[in-house]
Formats: sequence, structure tokens, C-alpha cells
Amino acid sequence: MGEKSKTTLLFSSFVILLFFSLSAAVSSPFQLHSLLLRPLPSAPVLSWQDSDLPFNSLVETSDLDTVNSNTSLGLQLELHHLDALSSEKTPERLFDLRLQRDALRAETINSLFSKAVARKHPRAPGRRPGFSSSVISGLAQGSGEYFTRLGVGTPPRYLYMVLDTGSDVIWVQCSPCKKCYSQSDPIFDPTKSRSFSGIPCGSQLCRSLDSSGCNHRRMCLYQVSYGDGSVTYGDFSTETLTFRMNRIGRVALGCGHNNQGLFVGAAGLLGLGRGRLSFPTQTGRRLNRKFSYCLADRSASSKPSSLLFGDTAIPRTAVFTPLLTNPKLDTFYYVQLLGISVGGTRVPKIRPSLFKMDRDGNGGVIIDSGTSVTRLTRPAYIALRNAFRLGSSNLKRAPAFSLFDTCYDFSGKTSVKVPTVVLHFRGADVSLPATNYLIPVDSSGTFCFAFAGTMSGLSIIGNIQQQGFLVAYDLAGSRIGFKPNGCA
Repeated sequence: MGEKSKTTLLFSSFVILLFFSLSAAVSSPFQLHSLLLRPLPSAPVLSWQDSDLPFNSLVETSDLDTVNSNTSLGLQLELHHLDALSSEKTPERLFDLRLQRDALRAETINSLFSKAVARKHPRAPGRRPGFSSSVISGLAQGSGEYFTRLGVGTPPRYLYMVLDTGSDVIWVQCSPCKKCYSQSDPIFDPTKSRSFSGIPCGSQLCRSLDSSGCNHRRMCLYQVSYGDGSVTYGDFSTETLTFRMNRIGRVALGCGHNNQGLFVGAAGLLGLGRGRLSFPTQTGRRLNRKFSYCLADRSASSKPSSLLFGDTAIPRTAVFTPLLTNPKLDTFYYVQLLGISVGGTRVPKIRPSLFKMDRDGNGGVIIDSGTSVTRLTRPAYIALRNAFRLGSSNLKRAPAFSLFDTCYDFSGKTSVKVPTVVLHFRGADVSLPATNYLIPVDSSGTFCFAFAGTMSGLSIIGNIQQQGFLVAYDLAGSRIGFKPNGCA
């Protein structure tokens, strides 16, 4: 073949490749979302009323351990954001406090993670003598960002309880108080409850505590310390919890007589983690180890968020990703994140290896209801940020704000077009609404990209990115599901 023919062939091949490349570009245009610009929300107004049903009309479910396996109990609760307990503060101050709590929580998760993987062997259940080395088993300020109202004891005393997928031990403040922080409701008095019962030191429940002890009557004591120095200490007991029309009996919880820290008005905490003493694990067959929540976007709706337990909590239309297990840290919900797309195209530098958990429990990705801002290991965040900046280069930039290094000036606008963002989990692609990654940070029209980098190997999917989705935790099936528009 002559040189002229070769040149013609190469040129023809180049034209064909260019044609197909342009065709692909035309058929796969850069994908955009419309972002409706809403201001920072004020604190929501609480509208709760304690149960208006007479106590005797409640359905007793304390013996559900023996109920036929075909029988399923379903519970539904309203969730409200923690800001509702700080209604006197301005939107800017509420947001600032949220970021402060978020930084403390992320720092504590990473501290727990580092200490857990440093252990040579998995944490073994069993009673520890005294409290000489308290275990940090909760998170900063002992709480997540959402709370509900439920009845404790018989007859039920209704209390605000923080819900947290990053904690296991359930507890409430109890009288007599040696030291108690201020809460919105009267302190729970166990002597006025017919269903309150102490737990013996030698029981399996007491041995399941990370940090336990015994009083002079050989009854179990508990202690939980949190990352910010907060602590709860008292009697470990069983009690009945009332969820609207249903009562769940024999729930192991801490009755705290010595509590200190910043718990923002709530009476205690309902742990929703994966550990031995969390509410989903304890209720077992009674609720089939299934629950879900939908966190409403407070800037768009005054409708409260919701929490469901039981088979009805798992929607058939959700997309599911398998749960992974960390042998060193059993509280958290680990998932496999394979990559992230911006504008409809996978970010090439965000590889699955950046999120992989090794055999020693290092790295990985967790889903957490109490962390607000999603934190990605630093190389993944930089690649995501750069791809988003490139796709939004036509938008007016604004100075960095707090932990956010990518912000925009949308003052005077009512809506803008922004690149799409999709999280690719194993078996589940989750396309985020624009409000889940561009959020207002002041009252002047500044919006920031609501992701952040972390030097830790652990990445955290926070609640801003979960807004509007029904997030379903199917522990029986070892999977987590996501259903868009789940708060409707």
C-alpha cells in the first residue's frame, strides 16, 4: 500500500472516530439540575402533644417474643430537627451551631475508628470491673441531629429522645439526680413506673455493656462517655417504651443519675446502631430488625421527618446496597461506594479503592444520621470538587465558608442550573437532588457545595445528602435501601 493510501486511511479513521466521539457527546449532554434558591430556615415549631389516648387503650406488645413469625408489628414516629429546641436563635446562629456539632461528631467518629482498628482483637463482650477505663461508645454531644417523643415506663411518661444511628445504648435521665443537665420535660422517676426493673450483674445484658459495674445490691451499673466529655452513668435496667399505640416491654436502657454535657433539652437517647444493645437489635423478631427514616428538607417544608419500624419500613421500590461488617467496630453501618458522577459522567479519579475497607477494619464508608455534611477521604473529595467546579464554571464564585471551600454567590436569583451528582453504591445508584449538595450558609445568597474532605481513611455519608430519601435499614437482609421522594 502506498504512502498516499495509508495517509488517506488514517485520515478516514480519524474522521470516523471524531464522528463517533461527537455523536456520543451529543447523545450524552452534560446533565444539570434546577436548584430553587431558598433562604436559611428558622427553627421549626414543635407541634407535638402527648398521647391523647387513655393508657388502657394502648396495645400491649411486651410479650411479642412469642408471637407467630407471620405477625408483624409496625411503629411510626415523627422526627424533628434538634434546632426546634433552640427556637430563640437566629437562622445564622442555628447553622453555625450545627456546623460546630458536626465537626465534633466527625472528629469523634474518626477517634473511635482509630482506636478500634488499633486493637489487635475485636472487642469482646463482658463486664469490666468498675469504671477505671470508660469506653467512648457514643458520639460528640451524645446525639444525632433528630429527636422524637415517646413514652417511658408504666404509665408512660412522654419524653424527648434523640435518635442516633451512631450509638447503641438507650438511656434517659432519672431521679434522684446526683447531677443532671437541663431538659424540657420533668426528670423520669423510676419509682413511679410499674414496669421498671433492675438488671443483675451476672446477666447477659450486663455483660453486653462495654463499660459496666455493680452496686452493693449486685445490680448492674452502666457508663457511657462521649467525645466532647459528656457522660451518662447510672442503673442499667429494663423498661417499657410506648410508641403511640404500641408498647414494647423489657427494653434494656440506662437510667442515668449522673449526666453531664450538651444534650440540648432532650431527656435521653434512643440508639439505632448495629451493636448488641441498640433498639433494632434488642427488639429483634418483634420488629424484624427493620427500620427506616425520611429526613425532610427544613428549608422547603414545615412537615416533620418520619421514622418507621417493622416490615412496612422497607419499601419494595427502593434500590438496595449490601451492608458490610467491620470486625473492629460493630455500631456503624458500612456500605460499599464505588464512585461518583458529576454532570452524568463518572469522575475518573474517584476509584473504588479510595473507599475500600481492608481486613483490619481501616477505611470504608458509613451511613450516619447524625453527621450533617458528607465527608470523603481527601483524594476523592478533591476529585469531586474539581469536577463540580469545572461543571459550574459559569456560576459566580463566593469566598470559602467554614469547612466549605467551594461556594457561590446566588444573590438576586430565584433558581440556577447546577451539575447533577450521583453516588454509585454497589447495586444502587443514588441521584441527589440539587438541594442535597448546594445549601445556603447565610442570608445574603451564598450557597456552598455541601461535601468536605477528611484526612481519615473513613468516609461518612451525612444527613444533608440523605434529605428527602426514605433510607431503609434492613438488618435481617443485611442491606440499606434508598427511595427518592420518600417523605411524601
